[in-house]
Amino acid sequence: MSAPQRPEAGAEPPVCTDAPPSAARCGPLSHALSRVARLHRFAAGKLLKEAGIYPGQEFVMMHLWDSGPVRQSELIKVVDLDPSTVTKMLQRLEQTGHVRRSPDPADRRAVLVEATPASCSLHAQVTGAWSSLEDLTLAGLDADERAELGRLLGRVEANLCKEAPACPGAPDGQDSTSSARSTSAAEL
Repeated sequence: MSAPQRPEAGAEPPVCTDAPPSAARCGPLSHALSRVARLHRFAAGKLLKEAGIYPGQEFVMMHLWDSGPVRQSELIKVVDLDPSTVTKMLQRLEQTGHVRRSPDPADRRAVLVEATPASCSLHAQVTGAWSSLEDLTLAGLDADERAELGRLLGRVEANLCKEAPACPGAPDGQDSTSSARSTSAAEL
């Protein structure tokens, strides 16, 4: 974290001079976690760009590769994104030949989404990108440190799940598959 910059000569002083310390100083680990998450997403985006997809699309594809054809409404629940965002993702993935959408034979009002055989080359690229991201993220940590980080992140995830209604283990009892879009920290 960089040191706070001093105001330039003639600049106005901070408005809340008698306020308590900033949130970053009151929650240094939350602030660090937020910065790490942002940098991790940036690094993932850079690696995925080489595969020709946008961040988030890999979660859609991972689910399709693992599950086979699914209804679009189910896919929206799994990736836990706005329906319009998922629709846009699917349009792009369909244009590149990675997914196919068709009416569900069991319910013609529903749409089935499936990975195409052409997506197999993308599968290898996404696997490589995530492997590279793992190496970059954990560089310099030995096996014990990686295990400890995984354990601690699992506890943090469990704590935060208590506040998220669609998270596994949430107080309202709803179990979401949104965690399928990433490996649980406890599984690292």
